Amino acid sequence: RHNGMIGNIYSMGLALQALETSSEFYAPRKWDRAQAFGVVYNHDYQQPMAIAQVLPPLVGKSYLNAGRWGCAATNGMSPSQQLLLSPVPTLPLSPPTAPIMVQFSITNTLKNYFHYSTSVCVPDKSTLLHVMKVARNEKPDIFRFKTKTTSWGPFVTSIHGLAGNENERTYWQFFSCWSPLQKGVGTYKPKNWEHIQAVFSTY
Repeated sequence: RHNGMIGNIYSMGLALQALETSSEFYAPRKWDRAQAFGVVYNHDYQQPMAIAQVLPPLVGKSYLNAGRWGCAATNGMSPSQQLLLSPVPTLPLSPPTAPIMVQFSITNTLKNYFHYSTSVCVPDKSTLLHVMKVARNEKPDIFRFKTKTTSWGPFVTSIHGLAGNENERTYWQFFSCWSPLQKGVGTYKPKNWEHIQAVFSTY
């Protein structure tokens, strides 16, 4: 489905682990394994949790194999000695780039309607979280927000004093030109003059 995508890009790791290790328990069916792995190969994973889920199937393993992997090679070594086994490559310095403008708007149509929009100037390749912080610094009464730390990165819990509610099944959903973002605010990097919308939504 979706050219090899199973669910979304962040569910691919567990999905591939399940399909690779449990094939004997379900009826044979057409499944383009190469296409699914191609989706993973072409994505730039940055969140530790997502990377931890994707790595095992890339080497033909799953979490079920984790208990069988030994650490004999590093037994008796201090953490600093273990780090020496994996030298860090030297990366070339990137030339400075021009700043970009990002449009950012917040909308609530569920209760006590409000809609605000602004344009902020940020360094190129800034994350959406940085864009939100700049907007908050410039107009704190309007674009104030709160986040909580999760294993998948920062999660926005409240914007403009309005927080999501599990009982009411509400949350803040992010869009780019009305297409839902497939990355979180801590990893998504808007392009120049991209319009990012935060919409108070239900699920």
